[in-house]
Amino acid sequence: MSKQTCLAAVFSLIMSLTAAGQEPAPKPAPADGVSIPDPVRFLTHHEGRFNGVDVRYTATAGEIFLTDDQGAPTARLWSTAYTRDDAEPGRPVTFVFNGGPGSASLWLHMGLLGPVRIRVASDADADDGAPPYSLVPNPHSPLDVTDLVFIDPVGTGYSRAAGKAKNEDFWGLVPDARSVARFIRRWITLHQRWNSPRYIMGESFGTTRAAAVADELTRDGQNTALNGLVLISQALDYTGSTPAHDNLIAYVTYLPTMAATARYHGQAGQDRSLEDFLADARKFAVEEYLPALFKGSGLSGAERDRIAGRLSDFIGLDKDYVLRAELRVLGPRFRKRLLRDRGLAVGRLDGRYLQDDIDDTAERPESDAASDAITSAYTSGINHYLAASLKVTMDRPYLTSNRNIGSKWDWKPTPDGRRWEPAYVNVARRLSSVMRRNADLRVLVAGGYYDFATPFFDAEYTFARHGIRMERVTMTYHEAGHMMYLHDPDRVRLCAEIHAFLTSR
Repeated sequence: MSKQTCLAAVFSLIMSLTAAGQEPAPKPAPADGVSIPDPVRFLTHHEGRFNGVDVRYTATAGEIFLTDDQGAPTARLWSTAYTRDDAEPGRPVTFVFNGGPGSASLWLHMGLLGPVRIRVASDADADDGAPPYSLVPNPHSPLDVTDLVFIDPVGTGYSRAAGKAKNEDFWGLVPDARSVARFIRRWITLHQRWNSPRYIMGESFGTTRAAAVADELTRDGQNTALNGLVLISQALDYTGSTPAHDNLIAYVTYLPTMAATARYHGQAGQDRSLEDFLADARKFAVEEYLPALFKGSGLSGAERDRIAGRLSDFIGLDKDYVLRAELRVLGPRFRKRLLRDRGLAVGRLDGRYLQDDIDDTAERPESDAASDAITSAYTSGINHYLAASLKVTMDRPYLTSNRNIGSKWDWKPTPDGRRWEPAYVNVARRLSSVMRRNADLRVLVAGGYYDFATPFFDAEYTFARHGIRMERVTMTYHEAGHMMYLHDPDRVRLCAEIHAFLTSR
């Protein structure tokens, strides 16, 4: 069957479109001297089978206005919501976003949770190429047990500032969390869902946002408690996910990821199972490698030589190179050097992916093999799906990624006017505080073994500190990378883990 035929079959078989249209949404008072157009909203009706359950649901794609304290509009936040038509009172609702900052929610929407997903090579052995791309039913979506609301923060998707506000007003750790928290409150108010169980699901920086939003939701005189957080490729404390000179912690947290990737490509650990090899790598990292790094030039020559040999055995690089690097191998250099003899560089988001760089002598890869292998398929897929299935017609592009946001982002964790000195971003203590104030808040953390953006060992390091209530935290591991759902077996398993998390009490 051709891709075109498959695509047509998908939409005729699983979507069963019965109504479509644009409806007005509540409009706030206009800002003085500024004309504000009506918010747009597109409703379509569908049916599908998820986890063995037949579900009729409504898809609502459109804008919700955020306002300031005087009621003037400040932002037109876009979301795509799937709500079950015959739901019982108290049905859970899960709010979902990706990271960046600067990314729209399409990755979790079209890769893991939505009723339709984009299919790419599961074994990281092929590029997405050119269109047409395959959109297929997603029978593992949790729509049987929760409504889903995919949020695109300001400057991503179709979301943008409104009135006298500027997009840049929302581009910072504090204003971003505040705007998303206000959106969640606004959504549950409009849909009369204040007594529904509430969950937040984020990926990458989206987990940073999730912890900040969970804390923000307890403020502003409207304590909005959450039932759970799902953190995919967590990034709560950036110390362990920042491979930079002089950051001793990151050398340690990245070591098991390097070991896993070296083993995957046949450069180390071939005599042991993945689990046993990584258990040994964790132990070496903490008990031998970290003390050696801490000693620095005080390390004896014999001990330096021994540590170099051990490190070489784990990460698959020559002992001489490890010694020349003073035992400190940065993640980007590892990705470039592991398979240099084959002229290949390892991916950042997923170390399973490989690319053939033009310059084999460069210090680091030219780009990310993993990102390059999927971005076109996801970009085309979400735009086609919005137009063809959800009947969305807009006069501006859907921005899957906005690079302007990252360069203008304000990482300061304090309000304007309060002193702050530069430091690694860290919202882990905010999560710890929220868990102490909400005895029912549970957390699911999913990590990928081949993730060079947010290494899985950093999750263990982060959650072992900050006083987080570990009896309410579940950690799972997957044989893929940052977006572990790209690997079909792990996508199915992660969906099952999420389903179990949402249905347990």
